[in-house]
Amino acid sequence: MSGFVSFVSAGPGDPELLTMKGAARLREADVVLYDDLASGAILDLARSGANLVAVGKRAGRLSAKQHHVSRLLVDYAAAGVRVVRLKSGDAGIFGRLEEEIEALRAAGIGYEIIPGVTSASVAAAQAGIPLTRRLTSRRVQFVTGADVTGELPADLNWAALADPEATTVVYMGRRTFPALAARLIAHGLAPDTPALLAESLGHADERLLRTTITALADRLMQAGAATAAAVILFGALAPERG
Repeated sequence: MSGFVSFVSAGPGDPELLTMKGAARLREADVVLYDDLASGAILDLARSGANLVAVGKRAGRLSAKQHHVSRLLVDYAAAGVRVVRLKSGDAGIFGRLEEEIEALRAAGIGYEIIPGVTSASVAAAQAGIPLTRRLTSRRVQFVTGADVTGELPADLNWAALADPEATTVVYMGRRTFPALAARLIAHGLAPDTPALLAESLGHADERLLRTTITALADRLMQAGAATAAAVILFGALAPERG
């Protein structure tokens, strides 16, 4: 008899931002396959005796291959156990969710998706600002700053990203942001457009930096490689609390 897989969205890492439904699935699970950014205190919610398996992927680090993760999901569920696939942020946003779903479908295994808090929402909340603004920011757009090679994607919609009346959120874009900012400015976005860098959201070393796209690009270029997870917001951001 096949088991069942629950894709649980862990949020940015703070257990208090996990949904009640997600917490319930963790307490029920026989096996938890967890991302690197979805580890720590959230795993304390898993029941005693559950098999905890690290399958996280981080840029520049030795990581589990996607086909291996999908294979583990199928193999565990086929053994008839309750599996939680614990994903950081919201599982449906730049989380390779579709590939894992396709593997389960091909094997005839049932699943559910439990949504969660994405880092874009947490970054704005921690900065004390909204993601949208009446009259000046009626659109929010999420984009990845890296393609499968780790470089800036070549097929981005530059006109949309350079729209000054949108709030843009860049995931996995710390290393490529200097190149991204240069392209944005070339497409007409003002160099002093507000930007927010949010690092290690939901963790003790969380850090927010309010600046501009030009200053942030310069800072990241000088800083070089960094390991902390980060998300970048830019556009019609609300003023800093005063």
